Amino acid sequence: MKKLVIICCLGLFASATLLGQDKTNLSDAEIASVAVVANQIDIEFAEMAIKKSRNAEILDFAKRMVQDHQAVIGQASALVSKLGVQPQDNPISQSMLADARLTQKELRKAPRKAFDARYIANEVAYHKAVIEAIRDVLVPNTENGELKELLQTVLPALEAHLGHAEMVQKKLGK
Repeated sequence: MKKLVIICCLGLFASATLLGQDKTNLSDAEIASVAVVANQIDIEFAEMAIKKSRNAEILDFAKRMVQDHQAVIGQASALVSKLGVQPQDNPISQSMLADARLTQKELRKAPRKAFDARYIANEVAYHKAVIEAIRDVLVPNTENGELKELLQTVLPALEAHLGHAEMVQKKLGK
């Protein structure tokens, strides 16, 4: 299970490191892409859980992730349309997607009994990494005030997701 958690977060930690080293490396359009990709990745993890899990706690959590992260993507899409900006693919978002594919592969291989624990451990680690990347890297490097505000507005919801995931993880451990 540690391998799975490590895989899922490598892209975000590497992304945070890369962004921190060269603050001019990503434009706001590329930062918007990173934010959209991070949300899309979690939707895909949740959709997998909805198909594979039979645990009510996991299913409720996964459904919440789909709903909430789709709403954030909607807000981001509306903002970039308003600003006349298109999120731009970049090495960070590409790395995140590649790492997510590896995590999805590991989750697909997990036996049904082990899936729930692996999925929720991934969600805990993923939300921690996303929160850290937004707080410490994306927000400080975003130039557009409205994009920065959107990123800051999303943080409390992500922190609530993390708390929910940790609660589910604790219940599964009993």
